Amino acid sequence: MSDTTRISLGARGWMVLLTLCGATFMTGLDYSIVTVALPEIGRSLGFAGPDALQWVVTDCLLPTAALMPLFGRLSDIMGRRRLFIAGVCAFTGFSLLAGLAPVASLLITARVGQGIAAAAIGPTALALMTAAFPEGPQRTRALGVNGALLSLGFVIGTIGGGIVTSGLSWRWTMLILFGIGLLVLVGAATVVQDTRHGRATRLDVPGALLASGGLFALVYGITTGNTSGWLSASTLTAVIGAAVLLGGFLAAEARHPVPLVPLRLLRRTTVRWGMATGLVTFGMCGGATLLLSIYMQQVVGWTALQTGLGFAAEGIAALAAGSVAARLISARGAASAIALGLTVQGLGIVLMALLPADGNLVLLLGSSAAMGFGHVLTVVAVVTTITSGLDESDQGVAGSLAQMPTFIGAIGVAGLSAIVAARTAALAPTTTQRLATVGGLHMAFLVAGAVALTGAVVCARVLRRTPTGLSADAMAT
Repeated sequence: MSDTTRISLGARGWMVLLTLCGATFMTGLDYSIVTVALPEIGRSLGFAGPDALQWVVTDCLLPTAALMPLFGRLSDIMGRRRLFIAGVCAFTGFSLLAGLAPVASLLITARVGQGIAAAAIGPTALALMTAAFPEGPQRTRALGVNGALLSLGFVIGTIGGGIVTSGLSWRWTMLILFGIGLLVLVGAATVVQDTRHGRATRLDVPGALLASGGLFALVYGITTGNTSGWLSASTLTAVIGAAVLLGGFLAAEARHPVPLVPLRLLRRTTVRWGMATGLVTFGMCGGATLLLSIYMQQVVGWTALQTGLGFAAEGIAALAAGSVAARLISARGAASAIALGLTVQGLGIVLMALLPADGNLVLLLGSSAAMGFGHVLTVVAVVTTITSGLDESDQGVAGSLAQMPTFIGAIGVAGLSAIVAARTAALAPTTTQRLATVGGLHMAFLVAGAVALTGAVVCARVLRRTPTGLSADAMAT
């Protein structure tokens, strides 16, 4: 059988895939489109200042990160399609509420609701996808399309947020999400089939409380450390509390007969190192993307719309990576794809350290395209690695583990931002503020690129020694 035939998804398969990818695209779009609209939201609803306004983003991020393991296991117990539809319904409804919110407090409430709903959508969409497409080339291609659209959602949100906000109103950023949600609901009700392999008959409540509390504290500490100070009482309390709660979670899981996250999954090399690889690629790509935005706006002086267009090459490259990922993984194995993906991503970020203070459009587009291509290729290989060789009853919780690095990767953003601040402060007495900022950005780009390149060597070597789901032969079965 030819490779093309084996990777063909069929008409119904594409309808299922577009529905599930539409949901993940919607959640990816949400983050970037709202970030671009923040200044207009602040002026419209009278937020007290930038720190208060940042909670429009953070209040959505925190519940998503904290509740994802819980919803991942719930999907394995109560049925993935049911929970997926409930999550999309809630996200759609809260998007409408956010778009119509007359006061800041109601917008914040709606954003919390969107975050909770996104926590239900993420793992269930991925679990439904792995159930709909058999392990091998079909599933890998589906994951490639999903990864590309998730990345494209960020880019389109960055561009579209500027266009919509300047041409219409920030409220349309939420109303667009409402419209996408309605379309996803139609697909979920007509083409997506339920998959429930309910081996777990009851919920691990202690594990759910400890995991949710620990992840909430960890992400809170990471996202607020730059503004509150890394040695502030609130940040240290959050990070120490996260360590205690997550340590208690692991201890509780070892004793619970039906754990929220079975430790046998965390002991698998594919899961453990797949998550480590995901942390590297999300942390360095997310951090470099933020630094690129600072470079384009604060150094070169581009508008928000021009900055969004500056990320267009990254989005196009992401689509290209999603289209070739399945064939590459099928031919060479996931470990080789991870090595190539992180290497391309790392080299792209290193090239950003050559960006001059007066701008270089060709270098900017080329380096961001390399980063986007390598990132999406790595993400597809990582999700393939984590979800391969598992029982169908574990796919829900595996989906939550595969997406966890998306949120914990914020530590990369925080770390690179701290490098920029420290290097900029060191250079400030000897040069202009603009050149000092460029020097800080260059140092952070070099560090991010080095981390990605190191990850390419270490993670790929470890995973290459693990046969389950990683070799080209396993990918083709």
